[in-house]
Amino acid sequence: MAKYLKKLKGKKVVVGEGFAKYFRFETYEDDGTFLFAREREDVVEEELSLCGYFVIVTSKEMTAETALEIYKSRDASEKLFRGDKSYLGNGALRVQTDSRASAKVFVEFVALIIRSRMYVQLKEEKETLEKKPNYMTVPAAIRELEKIEMIKGYDGQYRLDHAVTKTQKTILKAFGMDNNYIRKKAKELDELMAKYSDGNGMEGKNNGQTEKKSVD
Repeated sequence: MAKYLKKLKGKKVVVGEGFAKYFRFETYEDDGTFLFAREREDVVEEELSLCGYFVIVTSKEMTAETALEIYKSRDASEKLFRGDKSYLGNGALRVQTDSRASAKVFVEFVALIIRSRMYVQLKEEKETLEKKPNYMTVPAAIRELEKIEMIKGYDGQYRLDHAVTKTQKTILKAFGMDNNYIRKKAKELDELMAKYSDGNGMEGKNNGQTEKKSVD
């Protein structure tokens, strides 16, 4: 709320009643221009006093925040492995040998690590945003990034199908990537496809149609 109110400084706006519970507003008397807001610390302290307390005993010295994150991560880990049965297909192995079962479990375990890392990166980036968009979840982010595709033009070169959108840029930022990174990878992919298609017959004609490939 404080970040939002800072953006209103010097503007003629009407602040919602929900803000009045936690802030006192100062406005310019002549035209009602919003100047700044003072936090009502007594109200905040009163609400915090109703939150309650609990105790976590740790085996080594650490901050309360770290202890709480570790404790809550246990529940997250259980949910993650339970989810493995649904979105990664580990509910039934459907293999005939022990070696294939071990290989499938290994691949799914690596996939869980990657998915967990994506979840953490998206969560940390989401906390820095003023708004809480619904596309900063792993499934939604994957669906959005899958839209970044390349097409093969009539000249035989691969190019991005469209520019990277604002939503995609926000998601990419969570992973330390940006629009320039995508363009660089697209150029590398074009060069790679040209290398393997020059004179060796590995890539057929597209009969005048564009051919799409994912940048991933």
